[in-house]
Amino acid sequence: MANGQFDAYLPQASGYAIILGGGFAFALLMLILSWLQTKFTEMSPFENEEFSSASRNVKPGLVCSGIVSAWTWSATIMVSSLIVYQFGVAGGWWYGVCGTVSIVIFSVIASKVKENANGARTFLEIVRARFGTPAHIMFLTYALFTSLVVSAILLLGGSASISALTGMDVRAAAMLLPVGVVAFVIVGGLRSTFISDYTHTTIVFVIIWIFLYTACGSSELIGSPSKLHSLLTEAAELDPVEGNRNGSYLTFRSKPGFIYAAISVTLGFSTVFLDQSYWQRAIASKPSGTTLAYLLGGLSWFSVPFAFGSVMGLSARALQNNPVFPTYPEPLSVSQQDAGLVAPAAAVALLGREGAIAMLIITYMAVTSACSAQLISVSSLLTYDVYRTYLRPKASPAELLQIAHICVAVWGVWISVWCVILNAGEVDMNFMFYFAGTVIGAPTLPVILTVLWSKLSLIAVLVGSMGGTALAIMAWLVTCRYYYGEINIQTLVANYSSLAGNVTSIGGGAVIAVALSLIKPDNYDFRGTRSIKMIQNIHHDRDVLPTTQVSNIPVEEEKKNVSAPPSVEYNGVEQEDEELPQPADVKRAFWISTTLIMIISILVPIPLGASGYIFSPGFFTAWMVVAMDGSRFGLSSLAFAVSFFLFGKAESPCVKSVLVSSPR
Repeated sequence: MANGQFDAYLPQASGYAIILGGGFAFALLMLILSWLQTKFTEMSPFENEEFSSASRNVKPGLVCSGIVSAWTWSATIMVSSLIVYQFGVAGGWWYGVCGTVSIVIFSVIASKVKENANGARTFLEIVRARFGTPAHIMFLTYALFTSLVVSAILLLGGSASISALTGMDVRAAAMLLPVGVVAFVIVGGLRSTFISDYTHTTIVFVIIWIFLYTACGSSELIGSPSKLHSLLTEAAELDPVEGNRNGSYLTFRSKPGFIYAAISVTLGFSTVFLDQSYWQRAIASKPSGTTLAYLLGGLSWFSVPFAFGSVMGLSARALQNNPVFPTYPEPLSVSQQDAGLVAPAAAVALLGREGAIAMLIITYMAVTSACSAQLISVSSLLTYDVYRTYLRPKASPAELLQIAHICVAVWGVWISVWCVILNAGEVDMNFMFYFAGTVIGAPTLPVILTVLWSKLSLIAVLVGSMGGTALAIMAWLVTCRYYYGEINIQTLVANYSSLAGNVTSIGGGAVIAVALSLIKPDNYDFRGTRSIKMIQNIHHDRDVLPTTQVSNIPVEEEKKNVSAPPSVEYNGVEQEDEELPQPADVKRAFWISTTLIMIISILVPIPLGASGYIFSPGFFTAWMVVAMDGSRFGLSSLAFAVSFFLFGKAESPCVKSVLVSSPR
């Protein structure tokens, strides 16, 4: 291994085995669980409402694990390691902040969705009920593009890592990764993604532990935080970080780190609030536990990029001048870094062949679990917001289920082809990651305010979203040309280009939308969104025609019902008013979210950055212990949440409570 080449540590057959074998094994498991669910419960994945929204009664424990899994992309493990490798200890923390802030804020939005639009299947149905067709089509375009970008990030990062570790052709990896996922999603629907989420997330946390305890405990190359500290000090002397205090990898006084923080936070908002998979989990959850599920999910997820990014990024930097490093005597090239090979390089350096196997597994788990969420969410968008809304408004539930299956398969094929096209154009995961916020950031606040603010107007939504995107693209290109002299893939994702594009996008959209709404405010009372009806599938009756239109309730009768969302019965399960989030729950979620955001985004990083403190060996040891404890907390909280909410509050036999909440 020399001359900067990243040679494969595993045979090509191992890549094909895990991609195809793992996917179809899980599809078989879903087939068995689906049979058990149909036989022993009143829910069936062969019914439309169960397939697309898990009958809206998934308990908070599984929703929590689903949130962690949906946000654990291949980019989460690849980019967090890359940022730590480039900027030092601050990188993993800031990556964690970017996602956690978005998720805990979404906990408030999730409560309002249950309160004001409990019958919706997609967030676009809420948009259509409030603003009509123009806004619906615009947001549909943004939502599909968001999913396309997220899917590209997943497959580009995953296929590059699998190719580097096994020698498997990167195009073959990109084409085959979605195959098994499509199979088990079609078999099990949304509930299958929750089960796969919990399984995959558990394995991810276990592998994080393996790398943490190897680097900081058993490794002959490192073996302790203090040895890692000394190696990083030496690395700073050989290759200092431009913009960090004294070029150190052990400080939060990092100019590129703070720039990345601004980019990542804006990017996090964009890829959460425009991604139907997060709304789908809010829709699928039991109303009484939605907020708690998102808060627990946000906290649990934080430990993934923080712990994994810290140990892999710092280990790669510390060992890059050691003969065990895959590209020794050369460091990782820029193209290798952008392809996401920092974490695989660290895994191979720490554990050799075993590290390559562990990295192959964690990459596969991250890609497939998040990809399953994308497949089911896009199928919902295409089924309900395209087919049912504009093509066949009176389609039967059975027909909609068939269309949903077709959409899952078609989208799986399309994202595979899309990634092969991007690979041919030398577009990598890193470019797509930074590109996303520039293009999809502007509609973020308009989407949030659609659920929260009665004064938001249609013109504000349209102009704010499209105007913000136009301004962002302009700022992105102009800044790139001004600072770097040319426009290409490398300069477009450079710090100042990405900062200008992301901040202008989310900020421009927000300012325009709020300003226009204040100039000419609406006065919406949310009666329309509360009247969105669920598809009726009572006791497997497939003859009931669906409706997503605002119900034709006489105005006087509707006024009587405004104070509480209507009780809707479907599949034998009745959503009772007392189950819905109460105003006190929403207020509590707001204050908890605010407190968490203050701690992780201000109280910890700002003093460390402002003081310019360079971690001492003792402080760095404590920092790594916190990372270890964070990963333990992440898995422990998931285990507690699932066991407590599945079994501690069970009202039915064990098997039934695992599959569904017991019907009232």
